[in-house]
Amino acid sequence: MINTYKLIGIIGLIFICIAMIVKNRKTRDSLSFFGGVGLLIYSIYLKDAIFMILQSVYIVVVSIDYFRQKK
Repeated sequence: MINTYKLIGIIGLIFICIAMIVKNRKTRDSLSFFGGVGLLIYSIYLKDAIFMILQSVYIVVVSIDYFRQKK
C-alpha cells in the first residue's frame, strides 16, 4: 500500500507537470500552487530542509505571479 504522504507528493508533481502544458495562465498558476503545496507536504514528511525551502519559495513566487496577473 502506498504511503499517504507519497501519494500527496505524486499528485503535487502531476499538478505541476500538467501546469507546464496548460495555456490558461490562471489555471496554470492554480495548478502550480496546489502542486507546490502537495510537494511541500511531502518534503515536510521527508524532513528535507532544502526541499522545504525550495517548495516554500516556489509557492510564494507562483502566488505573486497569480495576483500580479489578476491586476
